[in-house]
Amino acid sequence: MNKFEQLGLNESLLRAINDLGFENPSEVQEKAIPLLLEKDTDIVALAQTGTGKTAAFGFPLIQKIDADNRNTQALILSPTRELCLQITNEIKLYSKYINGIRTVAVYGGASITEQAREIKKGAQIIVATPGRMQDMLNRKMIDISKINFCVLDEADEMLNMGFYEDIVSILSTTPDEKNTWLFSATMPREVARIAKEFMRKPLEITVGHKNSGSSTVSHEFYLVNGRNRYEALKRLADANPDIFSVVFCRTKRDTQAVAEKLIGDGYNAAALHGDLSQAQRDAVMKSFRTRQIQMLVATDVAARGIDVDDITHVINYQLPDEIETYNHRSGRTGRAGKSGTSIVIVTKSELRKISTIEKIIKQKFEEKSIPSGMEICEIQLFHLANKIKDVEVDHEIDSYLPAIYEVMKDLTKEEVIKKMVSVEFNRFINYYKKNQDLNTPSADRGSHAIPTDGNVRFFINIGSRDNFDWMSLKDFLRDTLGLGRDDVFKVDVKEGFSFFNTEAGNLSLVMDTLNSMHLEGRKINVEISKNDGGGSNSRRRDHNGRNKRSGKFENSSSSNSRKGNFNKGGGSGRRSRRS
Repeated sequence: MNKFEQLGLNESLLRAINDLGFENPSEVQEKAIPLLLEKDTDIVALAQTGTGKTAAFGFPLIQKIDADNRNTQALILSPTRELCLQITNEIKLYSKYINGIRTVAVYGGASITEQAREIKKGAQIIVATPGRMQDMLNRKMIDISKINFCVLDEADEMLNMGFYEDIVSILSTTPDEKNTWLFSATMPREVARIAKEFMRKPLEITVGHKNSGSSTVSHEFYLVNGRNRYEALKRLADANPDIFSVVFCRTKRDTQAVAEKLIGDGYNAAALHGDLSQAQRDAVMKSFRTRQIQMLVATDVAARGIDVDDITHVINYQLPDEIETYNHRSGRTGRAGKSGTSIVIVTKSELRKISTIEKIIKQKFEEKSIPSGMEICEIQLFHLANKIKDVEVDHEIDSYLPAIYEVMKDLTKEEVIKKMVSVEFNRFINYYKKNQDLNTPSADRGSHAIPTDGNVRFFINIGSRDNFDWMSLKDFLRDTLGLGRDDVFKVDVKEGFSFFNTEAGNLSLVMDTLNSMHLEGRKINVEISKNDGGGSNSRRRDHNGRNKRSGKFENSSSSNSRKGNFNKGGGSGRRSRRS
């Protein structure tokens, strides 16, 4: 039985849910839908971005609408044009088997008279941005004085964007006896003021902890000098070949400048900010959703309408002016049950903000070091090897093979492989061997560093293609090796391989246990990576929140050391990111 059937939804909605392929309701849907169906009540629902809030209010709203009454019965306010259109499309999909329900989107950048005309034809549900709704009310083009329901979606984002006065004015135009449903990721003072002034004894639903971050997102910070911020960004991108990310900057000027630098350096990047026309914004978002763009550089306001489930990383190139905004940024990844990583690039003067954010999101950051050129070369080389191994051969090439064999007839198999991967590798090594270490000696954030006996960086030949992400691989290693919760760390999962660290004392346990195992018929291979993933200055947080300095483990004579490790720094200059 589809679990949505147990929530009290009618047959028409269940048919639409079946068409959409929904099987199990999310936590916020499971809590909100039965409550909103059973009671005429005001409600405050706190849940992170990407947890299914639209369906949580959309399904009960549609079921309560009188389809035979053409008057406007519900108003949904959302912060941006993109989110307004997205909600409108979803409401239409949910209600497609209910004859007579019409939903109209009201937003800036389109004809206001055309939108008013659509509403006059009969629209039971209006989805609107606050600015355009207020404009229509001022012109007396719309009547919301008799609505039964008002939904404030992403309430904290609307208020962060400066819509407080518009929202107060709009709500003052609606009837007191309506039901108000407020959905928000966080509960800042302004949202609490709205709830107190315009809601009647609202019931509260909280998914996770109030104002906390998502459990599917890991949080990392990298400490650099301010002048090295952009170079650090490039290294982080190079260390994650399959990156699909949003890079946040504070200002429109910085957003455009960083995007232009990335494009000039050969990355598939684009800017998204308020100075772009709507046509330009739509073109950028279309390219991003189809992954033609791997790094979308955006301001907070412009990114409000981004709704993409597969974002691997959120990179805070600069921390936001309002620390609470960090939660919205990080919520762009780790969505729909998938894991994600939120990265912050900080200078020493900003370190105190990390502690403040930790208190807000109720999660700890892991301090990591900017990857060295050697580590990036290693990651990129194995990424290329796996890409070559998995490439689908187009047999149109067969007719060219005799000539190619003739060209390479004097080369051994090993020489062919070495030359083939060197085509990509040489670009990295030639770039990064000239470049400096970008890491800044770490401040202790209020506690003294505690020396350890050192830790080891391992390479393992399993990755995301084996259905691992950083969380599940960490759990697999910890359980397989019988280690404690914090004994496996710095887990970096790539497509066909991964890296992880553990204390030097676990070396024999790791090598003996994992190298004797098979995963779905394939032998697991674990080796020591000479790139320790952090160097002698790297630190990690122990479970008490203290900083530990991790020493660098040296083992040049080990028979298990990977052959062909790179002994020089390496890297990337101008190159394509189209892979």
